[in-house]
Amino acid sequence: MGVKRAYRTIAQARKLARAERRSGSSFDLSLRQRFRGYRRGFLSKSRVIYDFEAHDHEAYLTDYQRFLGTKRINGHWNALIDNKLAFHRVLGEFPTHRPIVYGLLADGRFHAFDPDGAFRNERAADEALEDETDGRGTVLNDGGVEPEQSSPSTRPTAAPIDWVDERLSNGDRLVLKWFSGGGGNNVSFLERRDDTYYYDGSPTSEAELDETLASLENYLVCEFVEQADYANELFPGTTNTIRVLTMFDERDREAFVPIAIHRLGTRASVPVDNFSNGGLSAEIDRERGRLSAAAAYPTEGSVEWHETHPDTGTRIEGTDVPGWASVRDRLLEIAETLSHVPYVGWDLVVTGEGEFSIIEANSYPGVASLQVHRPLLAEERTRRFYRYHGVI
Repeated sequence: MGVKRAYRTIAQARKLARAERRSGSSFDLSLRQRFRGYRRGFLSKSRVIYDFEAHDHEAYLTDYQRFLGTKRINGHWNALIDNKLAFHRVLGEFPTHRPIVYGLLADGRFHAFDPDGAFRNERAADEALEDETDGRGTVLNDGGVEPEQSSPSTRPTAAPIDWVDERLSNGDRLVLKWFSGGGGNNVSFLERRDDTYYYDGSPTSEAELDETLASLENYLVCEFVEQADYANELFPGTTNTIRVLTMFDERDREAFVPIAIHRLGTRASVPVDNFSNGGLSAEIDRERGRLSAAAAYPTEGSVEWHETHPDTGTRIEGTDVPGWASVRDRLLEIAETLSHVPYVGWDLVVTGEGEFSIIEANSYPGVASLQVHRPLLAEERTRRFYRYHGVI
C-alpha cells in the first residue's frame, strides 16, 4: 500500500470511528474487526447487517461513500428536499399526492399557513367563508374576519393549544414533525379520543399538552394519512411507509427505481416504523409489487428474518402492494419532473389501490434498510449512476 493510499485509509477510518461514536451504536466486534470494516469504508453495523459471505464487499455502497459521496449528488438542491416545508411546496404541482400541512409551531405560537397555499383544512375554510358572506357567496366585507371575531383556525397565529382544541375532534389525529431531519426522529403523533388527548399514544392533560406544544420549535403540523387496509392488517400500530429510491439516468434521460422497501412497525418501534428504531424492512419486487420476508435490525448481533409479522402474525412474504405498478409509474413521473434533483429517497403511504401520499423525501437516504436485502452496486445501471456522480 502506497503512502498516499495508507494516509487516505487512516483518515477514512478516523472519520468513520468518530461517526460511530457520535451515533452511539454498539455492536460486539473486536477492535480489529472494527478497523477492518473502517478500512473498507463500513461502520460496525454494516458488518453485521450486510451479507459479506454471499456478496463481495465492493458490491455494497459503503457508509463512507454514502456520507461523503451521495450528499453531493443533488448539490444545493439538497435544501429543497430536506426542508420539509420547502419540499411540501414543491409538491404543490402534485396535490393529490401530498398531505395537508396546517401550519408551523414556533416561538410558542401556531402559525397558520395562507389558505392560498391549500394548507388550511376544509372546516376552517368553510367557517371563514360563512363569516365573510351572507350565505349566498356575497362578500360582506373585503377586509376579512375581524380579529376579535375570528377563530384560532383562521388567525395568522394562535396559542397552539387553542388551535388544537378547536381543530381536533374526537377520533382526529395530527402528525407533528421537525422541519428537517429523517430516520423517524423528531416525529410525534397527537390524537383526541373520548375528549382526552394522546401524545405518542400516552394520555396527557390539556395543561401538559399546552406546555409540550409551546416548547416545540419549527415543527410542522400535518394531516395524518390513513393507510390502506393491507398495511393496517400487517401492523395497525404505526403508519407503515414505503421507501422508494429513484435515480435519474443521464444517459437514458429517464428515472428508474434501483430498489424499494416496505417498512413495517412493531411494538418495539411504535410510534414509527423505522428499521433502526425496531421496525422491519421487506423488499418490494419492483415489477410485481410483492413483499419479501422482512428483516429486523440486528440489536442482538445478527439479522432476523420474518415471513410473518412477529406481533400480529400476519403474512408478510408474498403480500402484494395494491396497485403497485400505478404507484411506481406515477412516482417515476414525479421524479422525472424533478430531474434536476436526480437522487431521492421517497417516503410514501399507500392509501388505496394505486393511490398514495408522499409524506417526505430524503436527498441522501440511508442505505442499511435497503442493502440488508441485496447490495446496490450489484446492478450495472445503479453502479453507473453512482460512478457518473463521482460517488464510486
